[in-house]
Amino acid sequence: MTLDLEAIRAAAARLEGHIERTPCRHSKTLSKITGADVWVKFENLQFTAAYKERGALNKLLLLSEAEKKRGVIAASAGNHAQGLAYHATRLGVPVTIVMPRNTPFVKVQHTRDFGAEVVIDGETYDDANATARRLQEERDLVFVHPFDDYDVMAGQGTIALEMLQEAPDLEILPVPIGGGGLISGVATAAKALSPDIRILGCEPAMYPSFTARMRGVTAHCGGQTIAEGIAVKQVGDKTYAQVRPLIDDVLLLEEPFIEQAVSLYCNVEKTIAEGAGAASLAALLAYPERFRGKKCGLILCGGNIDTRLLASVLTRELVRAQRLVSLRIVGDDRPGLLATVSQTIGELGANIIEVAHNRLALDVPAKGAEFDITIETRDAQHTQEIVDALRERGYPPRTV
Repeated sequence: MTLDLEAIRAAAARLEGHIERTPCRHSKTLSKITGADVWVKFENLQFTAAYKERGALNKLLLLSEAEKKRGVIAASAGNHAQGLAYHATRLGVPVTIVMPRNTPFVKVQHTRDFGAEVVIDGETYDDANATARRLQEERDLVFVHPFDDYDVMAGQGTIALEMLQEAPDLEILPVPIGGGGLISGVATAAKALSPDIRILGCEPAMYPSFTARMRGVTAHCGGQTIAEGIAVKQVGDKTYAQVRPLIDDVLLLEEPFIEQAVSLYCNVEKTIAEGAGAASLAALLAYPERFRGKKCGLILCGGNIDTRLLASVLTRELVRAQRLVSLRIVGDDRPGLLATVSQTIGELGANIIEVAHNRLALDVPAKGAEFDITIETRDAQHTQEIVDALRERGYPPRTV
């Protein structure tokens, strides 16, 4: 059994009126930044803030009445759990979700709020999946896989149908890869409608499962990535077989590019992207030569990011852009030193965020003082102007 365009079109007809037909918009600013002609599909505007609703709902609508009565179960710590829980409850189908113990509380709570029975078990996704399979047998439930299922893939493929209706001359689609459900559906639909369109997969460098399988080597996966939604150690067997003939290449993404993409969506498009949701934009930032001058479709596939993590990502981007800088100044411990330094910074239009005053550090003279001053500036050039002014006044700073 394989997936084809007709199955995806049938899924689109099934889903119509049950999910958001999210906008696909041209971004002038992202186009200018990346050098590509950028169109963004805002799947973070689905009710559960992610595309996963499409596949989950398509699977639910294809169940027999007897299967719906028995109920469904899945193992998931993220968007599949919420999408399945929301639509199963809406359709009156009992739903159980098994989540590993390290699942953030907010995701557990959202899944419960959508009407699911949540079972917390196992340290990893694989442990949770094993528990879900056991409960499936014990309770005679229907297992809904997050990606390795043709009905789920068909639902995800409806994204490409909508994108190519809005922008039929798209030339290239960078698509995030975790287990492979999204790229399988999208590539199948896009290649059938536009055979010359190029499909590029996007994986976190820490989790190169699809890349490793393509090269016939063992994937070395692990580490803390902000793209946890696609941090999958093993791509699906069905998804790999489906999409491998359709894919042109896979691009591995380092963390700074994913962070920058999250920040750009927030600051440029005024919208929220989780790490996995920003992966396709990260590909344009990391490999600009692959996309320059081409009409490029990006799927912003999810916006469920922890607020503290988002705050950290945005702050780190200010540091990278040298708009938030900590300067260390060593000088004589005499009245007026801090006032002089503050006046210099203020005159040049920067904002002082924090000051730490240290007289006890042993690498500072006994009659000296050390200040760490965190300042906010317009850009790197503005920061350099302040550093030069402090140096001219006899207080040469160094960044810390």
